Amino acid sequence: MTRVLVVEDEPPLVRALTINLRARAYEVDAAPDGTTALRLAAERRPDVVVLDLGLPDMDGIDVIKALRGWTRVPLVVLSARRTTHEKVEAFEAGADDYLTKPFDMVELLARLRAAVRRNTSDGAGGVLPADEPPSLTVATEDFTVDLAAKKVRRDGRPVRLTPTEWHVLEILVRSPGRLISQRQLLEEVWGPTFAARTNYLRVYMAQLRRKLEKDPSHPRYLITEPGMGYRFEG
Repeated sequence: MTRVLVVEDEPPLVRALTINLRARAYEVDAAPDGTTALRLAAERRPDVVVLDLGLPDMDGIDVIKALRGWTRVPLVVLSARRTTHEKVEAFEAGADDYLTKPFDMVELLARLRAAVRRNTSDGAGGVLPADEPPSLTVATEDFTVDLAAKKVRRDGRPVRLTPTEWHVLEILVRSPGRLISQRQLLEEVWGPTFAARTNYLRVYMAQLRRKLEKDPSHPRYLITEPGMGYRFEG
């Protein structure tokens, strides 16, 4: 049974979430503040966390950062904060998904299932391993990325990438399913002085899609989150 930790300080919303989740065979733990959330996460080891950012004792961003210090558990933010800056801040702290209030319960449940499914298929759940090496090969139905050899093959044939194209692709495929902000990509690939040059990313993402996607105009793997960044869906 999938265990969900709900971190929310509004009792009516906690009740609604608990009823809907238990009706679908989830086990539910609830925390009204960040301190309780961190304790329950360590004690109960949830499979996914639903987290409000406006908590009474600490900011939800700090809860995300604290959890990311020792666990890869999927984190789905459920918050009234709606600006792009606030969403990017949550993603950069380590959130896996973000849903704004008011929200549709059906959509939330779908996002929870997707987050758990990605985490299970990646084999990345639970406590961060101390010595386990990361997977060095990322395979999709259409292409394979060999991170150790820095090579890409599509339909069995090598794909020639420029060093910059490789760097962008590598950052994305090392964090499947997670949004990487425009700023993070620009600073890691080109340096901090290029943090506002979003046009660079558009050019290189278009090139990567032409080389890797079957239908570059409707990408399956290299996904744009408008105004925020990009994610790799394996």
